[in-house]
Amino acid sequence: MAGLTKDTPLPTEIKLHQKSKVLDISFSDGKTFHFTCEFLRVHSPSAEVCGHGPGQEVLQTGKKEVNITQIDPVGNYAIQLNFTDGHNTGLYSWDLLYNYGLNQDKMWQRYLQRIEQAGGSREQALGTTAKKHCC
Repeated sequence: MAGLTKDTPLPTEIKLHQKSKVLDISFSDGKTFHFTCEFLRVHSPSAEVCGHGPGQEVLQTGKKEVNITQIDPVGNYAIQLNFTDGHNTGLYSWDLLYNYGLNQDKMWQRYLQRIEQAGGSREQALGTTAKKHCC
């Protein structure tokens, strides 16, 4: 079974480019997706970002410079990403990552609209340090 859905292609290569802060994932159907670390962080499937139900999503701001420090496999169906801001609770399944790849442009535009509507910024506020999240 690939990911959580039997029809989802399996990743054939996962490559982190720390300098450019991009994670490339190639899948068995020939598609390759290029995700910025910021994109993956602000779209984390964790409860901290998604909440515990519809309407409880938490807008992530100040994540433009975030990077991935470590990638841990989770069984044969997902990876756990460790980010430089201490966040590490989201499990990125193969089907989630594939879906993110297919819908990345639309998701990113929606995120930028939400930041603008909230008066937020992708930049980390001056004088603040990255928070370590415990859960």
